[in-house]
Amino acid sequence: MTATVSVVIPVYNEEDGLGQLFERLYPALDGLGRPYEVVFVDDGSRDRSAAILREQFERRADTTRVILLTRNAGQHMAILAGFGHSRGDYIITLDADLQNPPEEIGKLIAAMDQGADYVGTVRARRHDVYWRKVASRMMNRFRERTTQIRITDQGCMLRGYHRSIVDAINRCVEVSTFVPALGYTFARHPVEIEVAHAQRTAGQSKYSVYRLIRLNFDLMTGFSVVPLQFFTMAGMALALLSLFFVVVLAVRRIFIGPEVQGVFTLFGIAFFLIGVLLIGLGVVGEYVGRIYEQVRQRPRYTVSALLEEEEASLRWARRSGAPREEPIGRAEGLHSEIDHTEMLRAERAPGSVEP
Repeated sequence: MTATVSVVIPVYNEEDGLGQLFERLYPALDGLGRPYEVVFVDDGSRDRSAAILREQFERRADTTRVILLTRNAGQHMAILAGFGHSRGDYIITLDADLQNPPEEIGKLIAAMDQGADYVGTVRARRHDVYWRKVASRMMNRFRERTTQIRITDQGCMLRGYHRSIVDAINRCVEVSTFVPALGYTFARHPVEIEVAHAQRTAGQSKYSVYRLIRLNFDLMTGFSVVPLQFFTMAGMALALLSLFFVVVLAVRRIFIGPEVQGVFTLFGIAFFLIGVLLIGLGVVGEYVGRIYEQVRQRPRYTVSALLEEEEASLRWARRSGAPREEPIGRAEGLHSEIDHTEMLRAERAPGSVEP
């Protein structure tokens, strides 16, 4: 039986490039010759992205589903929302900026047909600014040594997951996570393939330096306690070094006498140790902060609306033999007359066209 495909695409303020994405994505998926669905997740966009997605749903309702999140939850939370509503045997994640061409999806499908349950990708001839390439290489090496998760190109979100991997991810409840690394931990037959990479066709990258740093903190603290162990060992080493230094000063005082020289050296050493302590305290704070977020047990994201065709949902249910999935509005107790705030705000923006 031919495996079905779900393509999960998080969208955040991508109105300028969505038209080009539609023009290239659907022909590429039609050419696969197998049943597929495209699950767009609007991550609280403040432009007309939600309205454009609704228009595309009306054009291709048989293969398109749209999830509207109430507020911006972040790329990885949006992907998890898409995973929770996906129905395919193979799930592909793809960014909406066309830096990873949709035409490359066939390579991931072929790898999973050959037995891989997790397909990572490496961008060939990466089209990014130099500092991002260098920072990415440094973080890749540091992450691999601390977490034992071998992902050559962690920034490439064009990845393939078998249904069993996505089901395992859906059972996880952590608030802060890194989806590719989480999928890798559940994979039995992971592989990596090389894919094309292109420049962004429209809009700007949503990842600033600050957000990239936060993302790497999520990756490190979510999959390893090595940073804590490092500062524990560093503290032990500094304590032994300080003890040796105290002995040296005591011996000098006995045989040479008190001296004023070296005061600034002591200040320098004291400031260095204080800096190390503050860094260690910050690392501990990162872990404590994530524990705090987790124990509050707040939802990772909230869905304001789910656009899907009734007949398409029934066809997927018959194909898989599973009961039909209830629309999220009824499943989570939302009223049918819910105000689709983000979508309506985008539609009422100046220059918008009524569908």
